[in-house]
Amino acid sequence: MPYQHQFSDGSLADLPMGKVVCVGRNYAEHARELNNPVPAEPLLFLKPSTSVVPLSEPLVLSATRGPVHYETEIALLIGQPLTGEVGAEQAQAAIAGIGLALDLTLRELQDQLKAKAHPWERAKAFDGACPLSAFVTPDKTPALDALTLELKINGEIRQQGSSADMITPIISLLQQIAAVFTLLPGDVVITGTPAGVGVLNAGDRLELDLAGQLQVATSVTH
Repeated sequence: MPYQHQFSDGSLADLPMGKVVCVGRNYAEHARELNNPVPAEPLLFLKPSTSVVPLSEPLVLSATRGPVHYETEIALLIGQPLTGEVGAEQAQAAIAGIGLALDLTLRELQDQLKAKAHPWERAKAFDGACPLSAFVTPDKTPALDALTLELKINGEIRQQGSSADMITPIISLLQQIAAVFTLLPGDVVITGTPAGVGVLNAGDRLELDLAGQLQVATSVTH
């Protein structure tokens, strides 16, 4: 079914599904595991709204596209416009919810695109490339610099991380993004992935956790 923003209590968020702003290499260990340089400023790219699907439903991957890698990320639901120069308090007030996302990536294609100095969208913005969870309101989560995330696949921990390890913290990310292009209510920012990325296989069972406040289970199919 189409994705619609909602909160973890089942209530719907009265917000449209907007663009997804993604942040690459925001955890140094992840950059190193892929032999990428650590950026001096946030590495930004976009996924369209058509890439978003509910994380709670089975992930349907095309066998013809090649290996699909998972990248688990903290997701921020934007509830107020942010544009231009914004203060820290304004940026924090714009966060309507905190959730989880998978930045699904066709890694072989991404490597080919990077080698040609081409954009990554063919590898990261395809339909279904952004499974997205429901959101927890910020008052029910730890501080923005103490959010933990975890991914288990078939009962084995594959990724663990904390927003404390981000190269660019959440509030600064929002400020720097808003300085480049406007964030609108309903947009989502996914904030980078910790180390441990890898390939998804048909039949995999995924369990994701955000700070002990949000748990999502899903599976992979072709």
